[in-house]
Amino acid sequence: MKRTYKKDKQHHFRPLFYILLLVMVFQSPDSSGQEGRLKVGINSGWQFSKNTEGTSVSWENVSLPHTWNDRDVNDDEPGYYRAVCVYRRELKVDKAWKKKNVFLFFEGANQIADVWVNGKKAGSHTGGYTGFSVRIDQLVSFEEGARNEILVRVDNRHNEDIPPLSADFTFFGGIYRDVFLIATDQIHFSLDHGSKGIYVSTPRVSENEASLHIRSDLENTSEKDQRIRVRTTLRDPNGRIVGEKTSLVVLKKGRQTPLQQHLSSIHQPKLWSPESPVLYHVLVQVLDVRSDVILDEVSGPVGFRWFRFDAQSGFHLNGKPYKLIGASRHQDFKGLGNALPDSYAIEDVRLLKAMGGNFLRVAHYPQDPAVLEACDRLGLLASVEIPVVNAITETEEFYQNCKSMQVEMIRQNFNHPSVIIWAYMNEVLLRMKFVGEPDRQKIYLANVARLAKELEVLTRKEDPSRYTMLAHHGDFNRYKDAGLIDIPMITGWNLYQGWYSGNIHGFASFMDKFHQEFPDKPVVVTEYGADADPRVRSQTPERFDKSIEYSLDYHEVYLKAIMDRPFIAAGMAWNLADFNSETREETMPHINNKGLLTIDRKLKDLYRFYQSKLLSRPFIQISDWDRRSGYADPGQLFCMQSVDVFSNGESVELFLNGKSLGTKHRSDKRFSWQVPFISGTHSIEAVMASAGREYRDVRHVEFRLIPREWNNEVPFGQVNMLLGSKRIYSEVQTGLVWLPDQPYKAGGRGHIGGTAFQLASKARQGYGTDRNIRGTEDDPIYQTQQVGIQKYKMDVQDGHYELVLHFAELTSDEKKEALVYNLGQAEHQQAAQERMFDVSVNSLLVFRDVNVAGSYGAFTAHSERISVDVVGGKGIEIGFHPKRGEPILNAIQVIKKY
Repeated sequence: MKRTYKKDKQHHFRPLFYILLLVMVFQSPDSSGQEGRLKVGINSGWQFSKNTEGTSVSWENVSLPHTWNDRDVNDDEPGYYRAVCVYRRELKVDKAWKKKNVFLFFEGANQIADVWVNGKKAGSHTGGYTGFSVRIDQLVSFEEGARNEILVRVDNRHNEDIPPLSADFTFFGGIYRDVFLIATDQIHFSLDHGSKGIYVSTPRVSENEASLHIRSDLENTSEKDQRIRVRTTLRDPNGRIVGEKTSLVVLKKGRQTPLQQHLSSIHQPKLWSPESPVLYHVLVQVLDVRSDVILDEVSGPVGFRWFRFDAQSGFHLNGKPYKLIGASRHQDFKGLGNALPDSYAIEDVRLLKAMGGNFLRVAHYPQDPAVLEACDRLGLLASVEIPVVNAITETEEFYQNCKSMQVEMIRQNFNHPSVIIWAYMNEVLLRMKFVGEPDRQKIYLANVARLAKELEVLTRKEDPSRYTMLAHHGDFNRYKDAGLIDIPMITGWNLYQGWYSGNIHGFASFMDKFHQEFPDKPVVVTEYGADADPRVRSQTPERFDKSIEYSLDYHEVYLKAIMDRPFIAAGMAWNLADFNSETREETMPHINNKGLLTIDRKLKDLYRFYQSKLLSRPFIQISDWDRRSGYADPGQLFCMQSVDVFSNGESVELFLNGKSLGTKHRSDKRFSWQVPFISGTHSIEAVMASAGREYRDVRHVEFRLIPREWNNEVPFGQVNMLLGSKRIYSEVQTGLVWLPDQPYKAGGRGHIGGTAFQLASKARQGYGTDRNIRGTEDDPIYQTQQVGIQKYKMDVQDGHYELVLHFAELTSDEKKEALVYNLGQAEHQQAAQERMFDVSVNSLLVFRDVNVAGSYGAFTAHSERISVDVVGGKGIEIGFHPKRGEPILNAIQVIKKY
């Protein structure tokens, strides 16, 4: 995949270079006489620099959210910039705030952030996915006209003591979430651990009555003890007060004081559920005893619901069995990295809800606060986890960082009624250490289990009202023997039988085996999916071809198995949307294509499939495969291709250009018809009936028919052929459709001799390579080839033609280790093959001594254009003449000019 961006060299920051520069100045509002806390966004007016060494530092004006990896993670150069970078901003603070506590609050900076104010260190934070506050009032000047410099040093380098150590996602660097300036009275709710300082729970809920418990952490930074009053008010969705509690508290100077309040007997509460996400509102205020002035106040949502997980019957919500179906989410977007405005996060939650989902796995790290706020409001249940992924480091610093992340995650997200699960490890035994050292590995596994137990105890202490979970990859015995299945309240399985390993029907067998051996353990499927490149289609789908069709087949099998088993409490498709994973190659390098949506949130047919299975309202949509081509069926002037329809109707009728192709009835699979296409534009209409009404969807399909034999009755235009391939590929920019080539038959076209390229291990796809092809955005054109080809022959009409031959060497001695997510598969390259050959066209030598690897390097796209006149009905015959090794051809285009 070609990109023009270059990776910068790594630099390190030295505090010597504190340079004041006039930038956008923040003016705090006149707070004279103003009550409560103030919170103001300061996303604008920042400057950014990668160059933090030397005497000259170059600065770039930026706004937050910001990442420095929005481009280099997609270029052809392996790796991306992981270093120390610096942000700075000038801040003017209102003198009326002089007696207040002033904080900078960061929603997220990846992954170490050191904050300096006017040349003095104000604080630091470790961990890239939770928020944190830094108090700055003792370091800023409140004088009229004073300008304060805020400087933030952010480091996203690999650090063995900070999770995640490795993962199938990109560790974008930067201040990639919002930043706020907060001013509070000296008496205020604590901002420790990035929290609001209040923790709301609903210990007792039924249809008839509910109670509310509020724990507050109050802080007194003044120089004397203070008597205050804390008032908690609960309002129903209509704004009516349904509960109130007031407490008198004495706060010792310089200390935090906890407070417990309880509101009981909330009669006939309106219950929260995904179908009816009714939110109450709680307001907790600190008031001066004498003046009744509000010193501080915070608020939050309240959702009254009760739930439980059962090892036999799955999940129950508000006293009823409730199957959880949804997806996981990563937080990046095409062209933006992970630096997204809140609106993008909210839109993702809306899309999952519109799909019919009722659950979001926030994976593999806490995300923007807007995500869970939207879950509360729109109605999605959720789990959240910290990024202990693949492995651990056996150091006390690593353990402490894990615990700090867990506490921050829980306290910052405690008040969301959507959250029902806290998790803290994902596939932690995937990247096993000390292979070949059984005694040392035993110690390592014991340390993993010890950390898990400590995090489990910590989590239950922080929040006894919710469930805990670990998610494992499919090595059943490894996790069983390590004792990790026994530790959390719920076991999650990330299973990919039929994709990374095993037979697709092994998924159901795996889950049945687990349930048989652990009949008392609630279980969920935390991941399942297959790559679906929206540009790749297939009439004969197979594992690892990256086609939409194979992925649809895969999801049909998995969803049915999940729905048929009551003991499976939840199924979470991996993933809601495609996401960046810089180390990946494959058909769309650097992108994990398992999403139900593309990385820029365009719908795939997978999304439509889930709509058809999950939505209760009438739904019908035709597949979006609108630009097609195909070979005429033998002896026919049309091509039969499948057309899929996604609907929750009991039956669907399909029409082609107004003519019925018959009615199909509902099953666990999608509706599908074989449709006879000829060249031209076709109207496809699907019709269903529900409750006496008809619902329909119409799409227009452009089809280009490639005849079996060319003659004067069938004009020739252009053909685009993929050699050694079984899949169909559509270029996004040009709209060209590439078809899999076929062996030559008289009167037609095709290759003569050779075999399709296949990796020696045959462990992945049945043909081609999944390596990144440099110098192109259209990797699938070059990832397959015919090896040992002798000729390419086309019995075309007389005329003037242009031939485009596409080459890429798919073998190399470069050692490329298979990525860890491929579950232990070995290196996936072929040893370099030395080859040199000549190319002729109609017996005329056109290229001598072709050496693709020698001239352009392995895995690099190259094409050659040839003009040829065809006369006397001779057609076109391209010869490949070996001199050393075997000739190759990856793809060919034949274009008739006149």
